[in-house]
Amino acid sequence: MGSRWLPRVGILVLGTLPLLAFPELNLGMLAWVVLVPVLLLIRSAQTNREAAVRGFLAGFGFLAANEYWLAPNLTFFFPFAVGLLALLWIPWALLTRPLLRNPVTLGRSLLALIAVPAGWVLIETVRSWQWLGGPWSLLGATQWQHPMLLGLAGLGGIWLIGFAIVAANTAVCLLIVGGTPVRCLGLAAAVVAVGAGPLWYATRPAPAGPGSMTVALVQPGIGAVHDDLLGAQERITRSLGTHVDLAVWAESSVSADLPRRPDVLGPLTALSQDIGAPLLVDVDARIGTGDAIAKTSMLVDAHGIRATYQKTRLVPFGEYVPFRNQLGWLSRITAAAGQNRQPGHRLVVMDVDGVRIGPLTSFEETFPDLARHQARAGAQLIVYQSSTATFQGSWAPAQLASFGAVRAAETGRPVVQAALTGVSAAFDAYGRKIGWLAADRHGALVVSVPLAGSATVYDRWGEYVPATCAVIVAATALGLSLLRRPPRGQPADAARPLERQAAT
Repeated sequence: MGSRWLPRVGILVLGTLPLLAFPELNLGMLAWVVLVPVLLLIRSAQTNREAAVRGFLAGFGFLAANEYWLAPNLTFFFPFAVGLLALLWIPWALLTRPLLRNPVTLGRSLLALIAVPAGWVLIETVRSWQWLGGPWSLLGATQWQHPMLLGLAGLGGIWLIGFAIVAANTAVCLLIVGGTPVRCLGLAAAVVAVGAGPLWYATRPAPAGPGSMTVALVQPGIGAVHDDLLGAQERITRSLGTHVDLAVWAESSVSADLPRRPDVLGPLTALSQDIGAPLLVDVDARIGTGDAIAKTSMLVDAHGIRATYQKTRLVPFGEYVPFRNQLGWLSRITAAAGQNRQPGHRLVVMDVDGVRIGPLTSFEETFPDLARHQARAGAQLIVYQSSTATFQGSWAPAQLASFGAVRAAETGRPVVQAALTGVSAAFDAYGRKIGWLAADRHGALVVSVPLAGSATVYDRWGEYVPATCAVIVAATALGLSLLRRPPRGQPADAARPLERQAAT
C-alpha cells in the first residue's frame, strides 16, 4: 500500500473538509463539490484495505473539523469518540470504490449516482442516534442560508438534501474520470441534484396560516449568566416597548422549581400581567420532593402555570451519563454531567391565545422527527429554548440556530429560538431568516412571525429517505458481492488477475 498517499489524504481531510465548518461565512455552496477529492482518492485506492483507511480518515477529518468545539469538554476522550464514529465511513468507502474505479462504465456510473449518496445518508442516519451524540453537522444543514436549496427538506427532510449534495459530488467526479457518455450522465445528474431543490421551492404551495404572531426572544447574554440572570431577563422583558403575543426565555432561564417556589412564580405572573403576554420560561431545577433534576418548559401567564413540557431527549454525557454505575468516572475527567437529568416522556403542544405552539429544548432542535411530530400534532409555531454558554466563542451557537431554518423548511412551520447566551433566531415557514441576534449581543429580538399550518410531504411521509437508502445500499452490496463471486467451477484465485487488470 505504501505511505506516499498518507500526506495527500491528511492534507485533504484536514484542509478541505473544515471549510464545511463555517456556515457564517456563507460557504454552503462549497458543499456541492467539496467531497470530490475524497471520492477520487477512494476511487484510486489499489485495495479495499487502502480504501477503508482513506474512508476512515475522511470521516475523522470531517467530524473533527465540524465538532472541534466539543474537545475542551471531552478532553482526551475527544479523538477516541471521533474515531469511533469515523468507523462508519469504512463501509461507505468500500461501497464507493468498486462503483467509481476503472473501467468507468455507464451502468456502474448510474448505480454510483444512487448508491454513493445513499450510503452517505445511512452514515448520517446512524450517527444521528441520540446515544451517539445526535445529528450534528449533517451535510444538508450546510444549505441553511439558501432557502431555495432547502426546498428539498419539505419533500424528504434534511436527508434528501444530503443525498442531493453527495449525488452532485459524485456527478462531478464522473465528469472528471469518465468518457463522453459518462460525462453526459454526470452533467445531467449534477443539474438535477442542484436544481431539484429550487424547482420544488418554486412550485411548493404557499404555507397557509391565520395571520402572524409577535414574539420576543429574550437573550440575557454571558454576563447575566454569572450575575443576576433572573433580574436581567425581567428587565429586558419589561423594556420591550411594544406589544407582544409571547415572550420566550431561554433554556435554564429559571433555576427554581416554580410550583414549589411561589416567591419566584409570583413575580413572573406579575410580569406577564404587566406586558400583557404569557412567558415561556425554562426551569432547570430539582422537581417534586426528591433529588431528581429536570429541564421543563413552563408557560406562565397572569394566572400562573398554564402548561408544561419536560425535555425528552437529553444530551449524552452533557445532561446524563449512560450506564452511570459503570461510566460515572468520566465526570471526574471530562465535563460530563455530575447528576443525570430526568427525561420527559411525551411532546406537548401549548395554546397561546388561540395559537398552538410546539416547545422543544436546545439539543432537540437537531432532531428532525421531533419538529415533525409537533407539526403533525397541530403546532403552528415551533419554539426552541437553548443555552450554549459552555461553547461560547465557538461556532456551536450559530450551528444550533442554523438548524431552525432546516426544521422550518421541513415542516412548513415557522421556527423561533431564544438563547441564553446566543444565538437567538427566527425563520419563516420556508426557512428564510427573519431575525438573528448574534452570540456576542444581549437584549430582546422581537419578530413578527407569519403563522403556517399546511403539511409538507415530509410531515406526511416522515423518514422514508433513510429507509429507501438502506434498501439501495443493501441491494448494491449484494449485487457487488455476487459479481465478485467467480463462476461455478472456476477457482476463486482465477478471478483475481481480472480484478487487478480492471483496476489498472
